[in-house]
Amino acid sequence: MTILQQLERYTEEVFDQAVSWRRYLHQYPELSFHEKRTSAWIEQRLEEMGCSVTRCQHNYGLIVTIKGDLAGPTIALRADMDALPIQDEKSVDYASNVPNVMHACGHDAHTSSLLAIAQFYVQRKHELKGERRLIFQPAEELAPGGAASMIAEGALSGVDVIYGVHLWTPLAYGKVATKSGNFMSAVDDFSVEIQGLGGHGGVPHHTIDAIVIGSQIVQSLQTVVSRNIDPISPAVVTIGTFQAGQANNVIAERCLLKGTIRTFDERSREIAQNKVEKTIQKLCELHGATYRYELKKGYPAVVNDQAEANRVLEVARTIVGDENTEEAAPIMIAEDFAFYLKEVPGCFMFVGAGSEAAGAVYAHHHPRFDLDERSMKLAIRMLVEAAEHYANQVQAQ
Repeated sequence: MTILQQLERYTEEVFDQAVSWRRYLHQYPELSFHEKRTSAWIEQRLEEMGCSVTRCQHNYGLIVTIKGDLAGPTIALRADMDALPIQDEKSVDYASNVPNVMHACGHDAHTSSLLAIAQFYVQRKHELKGERRLIFQPAEELAPGGAASMIAEGALSGVDVIYGVHLWTPLAYGKVATKSGNFMSAVDDFSVEIQGLGGHGGVPHHTIDAIVIGSQIVQSLQTVVSRNIDPISPAVVTIGTFQAGQANNVIAERCLLKGTIRTFDERSREIAQNKVEKTIQKLCELHGATYRYELKKGYPAVVNDQAEANRVLEVARTIVGDENTEEAAPIMIAEDFAFYLKEVPGCFMFVGAGSEAAGAVYAHHHPRFDLDERSMKLAIRMLVEAAEHYANQVQAQ
């Protein structure tokens, strides 16, 4: 039997173990850049399997290299391991034991799926074509993220192609979705602190009203996209926080705004960044206020290679059928998998994890988030079958 012929049976056999791994990780989540216990636990599982593990020096990332006995390409597969600062509100026996920290995005299941893949490959090195590089990455949720530093430490050294999965509850269990080109947006966050001149609400002519200035900034920023960005290039500028004032009869001297910029191409990204800052500068100058502006550049856009996206969709059709394989629409959320795709060809995909029966009906980052754990079986198959499809194609050339 070939590796692929063994895979479907293996995913059924390993499923209970993968669920056990996932539920353990769910009970003991750790925030971005603090995944010390998680990383050590993953490393122990990998060493028990007989894997050779390299620890990253600048974060808690782990790199596993599994070399096959047969010639072939080097293919990377990635999972993320960090959790979010959210209180778990689920009524399940595997709910988080850490106050105000939970796996609310499925990273525990991503890690468990990649552990199952590690076990699959290490047991079959004699029939493996080439090398499989398994990347257990910390800090996906918080910029600057963990991907860039892992790349700097050699995670992609010699890699020909990379694949990644996000288990996705808005997509029903049993479905797979991806697309070539722009898939997920770039993200940049900004904040501005406006300093005006406070005073009595009855004598506004002796003040510089920070709330009025902040309100004008919020309104004016709506034209950054509508009047500056090419309308066929999607972009979003959102103000998510507006903090000012303490009393009804006091004109506020200070206002704090925080927002986010989402774009798909570097030209639109640059325009939006510049126009946001220029709008803030001019309005503050107009009213005689000072300001402090900070731009925090985040992740670039996730841009899937066309050939690899087509490969993933082809593999999905063989596993879940045409009716459950979807060409995804671009989405304005960010992922630091983007950094890998800037270095080597690859594809990031959504595997459906939503299910009413499993209670997986809440959005990602919701305090009652959960997923249909059967989706891990499909994640395992999608990653391995995409990798082996690529390896077989290279061998045939």
